Amino acid sequence: MGTSYIGVYGMGVMGQSIALNIANHGYKTVVYNRSEAKTKSFLESIDNKNISGAYSLEEFLNSLESPRRILLMLTAGPVVDKAIDEIIPYLDKDDIIIDGGNTYFKDTIRREACLKEKGIGFIGAGVSGGEKGALEGPSIMPSGERKTYEAVEKLLMDISAKTPDGFPCCTYIGPDGSGHFVKTVHNGIEYADIQIICDIYQLMRDVGGMNAEEMQQVFEKWNEGRLNSYLIDITSKILKRKDEETGKPILDIVLDTAGQKGTGKWTSMEALDLGVPVPSIVESVFARYLSAMKEDRVKASKVFQQAERKPVLDKARFIEDLENALYAAKICVYAQGYQLLQEASNHYHWDLDLGEISLIWREGCIIRAAFLNDIKKIYSQEKNISNLMLSELFSKALKESYEGFRRTCIMAIENGIPVPGLMSTLSYFDAYRTENSSANLLQAQRDFFGAHTYERVDKEGFFHTVWE
Repeated sequence: MGTSYIGVYGMGVMGQSIALNIANHGYKTVVYNRSEAKTKSFLESIDNKNISGAYSLEEFLNSLESPRRILLMLTAGPVVDKAIDEIIPYLDKDDIIIDGGNTYFKDTIRREACLKEKGIGFIGAGVSGGEKGALEGPSIMPSGERKTYEAVEKLLMDISAKTPDGFPCCTYIGPDGSGHFVKTVHNGIEYADIQIICDIYQLMRDVGGMNAEEMQQVFEKWNEGRLNSYLIDITSKILKRKDEETGKPILDIVLDTAGQKGTGKWTSMEALDLGVPVPSIVESVFARYLSAMKEDRVKASKVFQQAERKPVLDKARFIEDLENALYAAKICVYAQGYQLLQEASNHYHWDLDLGEISLIWREGCIIRAAFLNDIKKIYSQEKNISNLMLSELFSKALKESYEGFRRTCIMAIENGIPVPGLMSTLSYFDAYRTENSSANLLQAQRDFFGAHTYERVDKEGFFHTVWE
């Protein structure tokens, strides 16, 4: 057997960064990639005595001390299955594979069960923070058998992000695929959070007539208050940056089409399967799809006349309303994500600690925000709360903010500005607080055309009416 503590399989950007992170914490690390050139190029670009390279799978696995620890940093899907199948013949009982990719959680459940039969440990670890987070400390969401987790706990704690008070942004999430599920929902929240910020930006630009410098100052100020977060911070920095060639703000020359890698879609699909409403997340995925239809949008803009823009008469009130809309929408977005986590925890018997999850999202990950401390406090004080919007803290904030939220959406409608994140979120909030909805008509219609029956408000049971 070899002397390396851990092997990192996959030398993409994330694999390289996390290998350096591990080595920088004093762990002897061997790296491997199918492409020898990629491994060689990485090794030539660094100077770290704790990292060595292997140029065949056999050399890679023989370089590891026993029990072997292998971290897969590969593209989610069949590539991971293929890598595991190739590795298995070389492994011994109690060796451990960690999948640190953006994997679909049901694949993790399947892989863990398969490897367990062979006596091999498997950890599905959600890793958030991008290239910089992987290098300097990501938020890590590991799951699997607890004894397997405990065998790699120190490593994962060491390389994770730390809060200013030294709290590691890593915790045991639960059994089988729960870690990758939590990471998926994290990304779903991220999608919606990004979209509502983009909606606010478009209103500033197209209704408020604000230039990049003015918008940058607003986002910078917001980041000093209750909206303090990584996404608000980078929005401020993006607005500040100018293109060296043209001297224009870089944002003004970025094409308005966006892509997505699947986690937002997975969040939406699972919410549909579990019957949990997450309209803000779903709409943010659709908004990206629609943004990619650039040619169609250009044609449509010439066919359909734009609404006449109404000037903003009170700039201070306008900015205040936008801030209230953004904060209220943020509460609702997180409420949707956390309700999905709770329902999945119940359905899959994971026993997720939602307060603890909030703590490990405070640094390293994309949705890190001061706001998460409030969520931890809510789950500590109101343990059986069904929705974050009903908490004492957030219900008070929503009551204070939702009129500004509503005025913001009205302004967008009057000016023909698409704000899919804000509109779907406001509709969710209004639907959630509606005592008597229109679903009575819906149920009557279903009974009319399909004899699906309905329930009554005045007696128990299911009933059918012969409508004609």
